[in-house]
Amino acid sequence: MNGGLSIHVVDIASGRVAQGLELSVGRYDGSVILHGRIDERGLLPGLEALSEQFGSGVYEVRLQVADFYRAAGAALPDTPFLDELIYRFGIGDAHQHYHLPFKLTAWGLSCFRGGA
Repeated sequence: MNGGLSIHVVDIASGRVAQGLELSVGRYDGSVILHGRIDERGLLPGLEALSEQFGSGVYEVRLQVADFYRAAGAALPDTPFLDELIYRFGIGDAHQHYHLPFKLTAWGLSCFRGGA
């Protein structure tokens, strides 16, 4: 696959994909490219079709972490440790594919650039 972006989210607290997690992907200037929810495969549907929108530049993924865990029945404090998590990243070479595999709990996050 050339160019573009893909996102995969796993809830490592449960050992399952984070199905239903709401997130958006956009440019650093605040414009949203795609808003949606993680599907049963752990992916953000529709993102692959937008590969031409991801040129060189700075982008953000906004993950609604607290809402996801509250909907799953987790007891979180009124002020959660992770609420809306903003992950800012750069695309330096728009001809390469950038994959963001998020590993998530209500208390932490791991992500790296895959797909090079």
